[in-house]
Amino acid sequence: MSARRSEDTGVAVIGLGRFGCHLAGSLARLDHEVLAVDRDPERVQRWSGELDRVVQADATEEAVLRQLGMADFPRVVVAIGASVEASVLTVLALTELGVPQIWARATSEKHAKILHSVGAHHVVFPEAETGERVAHLIVSRMLDFIEFGDDFAIAKIRVPPPLVGRSLRELAPQDRYGVMVVGAKQPGQPFRYAEPETVLEPESVLIVEGSIAQVQRFAALA
Repeated sequence: MSARRSEDTGVAVIGLGRFGCHLAGSLARLDHEVLAVDRDPERVQRWSGELDRVVQADATEEAVLRQLGMADFPRVVVAIGASVEASVLTVLALTELGVPQIWARATSEKHAKILHSVGAHHVVFPEAETGERVAHLIVSRMLDFIEFGDDFAIAKIRVPPPLVGRSLRELAPQDRYGVMVVGAKQPGQPFRYAEPETVLEPESVLIVEGSIAQVQRFAALA
């Protein structure tokens, strides 16, 4: 995997337990190259044919992570669940490497606080969040994402920059990439149902619905 490629779409997942495997598989299906790391040789062997690159290594060591090129990844997920100590040490090592976005799995509120304190930017609870949902959040600008059956999704996103200052009445269907804006939260105001005269201000947050691909394209407008 080249450094340039990992800067564009690469995601590293550390820990190949149930959540880590589901997450890595979901990221691969979203066409993102995945570097998966686990210290268990059996797990590494099991997933070596399913993912782009699977490596056996102790991720708690900063020198090991540096050798694996973790500093080149814009997003790294620490999916370790069996050991709180290992997850915390891994997040700390990634922080020392200066990884821009560190996502980490937490098993309790106390664990989550520790992860935040040592440098995790985002903390998730697998018991409440699926690997596929977290995958969408990691690789997009969406603030929240819920997928339903038949390729339908609802997402919360910040208003894309090209749409700032425009009203919903102005937006032709093709401008919305096929999505429907169902709610809007202007700065300093509560969420309200979207109306044609709603003008999209900077930092507004939208609730949109549509197919998964349509929602992703809309969130990526720049």
